[in-house]
Amino acid sequence: MSPSFQLDGPDHFTAGAVGPPGQRVFYLQARESDTLVTLKCEKEQVAALGEYLGGLLARLPGGTAPAGDKPELLQPLEAAWPVGSLGVGYDGDRDRIVVIANERVEEEEDEEEGEEAKTGPEPASARFAITRAQAAAFVERARALQRAGRPTCPMCGEPKDPAGHACPRSNGHMVRKA
Repeated sequence: MSPSFQLDGPDHFTAGAVGPPGQRVFYLQARESDTLVTLKCEKEQVAALGEYLGGLLARLPGGTAPAGDKPELLQPLEAAWPVGSLGVGYDGDRDRIVVIANERVEEEEDEEEGEEAKTGPEPASARFAITRAQAAAFVERARALQRAGRPTCPMCGEPKDPAGHACPRSNGHMVRKA
């Protein structure tokens, strides 16, 4: 069973990637006191969380605190578990944005039923109650991570390798770097 985490006042909240574009591994990370939580996630999860937090900050009354610095990943980089889903809420009493990550679990098929059935323990979760400034910094960090990735094909939107890629919209012909 994987550990669950609850950080009610993290002093560090960020996302980052390790590796060259096209082979990067993405992480979501938070720290509170001596507790460092690192979770493995997908590029799309980081992008979607950044986009959602940006929209949420724009809708919250009272304005947004400046983003400040865009924190890097801290060492050691040991992921507790992979993220399956993310949720966001707002705690108005504490003026905190609550990010909840749930562990990705593989479901096994029940042979008798022919349906997928959960087996084993409940997935772990991590709850991070972050400030508006931390959310704003995360938005900027997520955007920077997206810009640092591979360029996308203008025809199909898929990522291109340095040598180009076989674009399905060009009937499988190679689309070269422009």
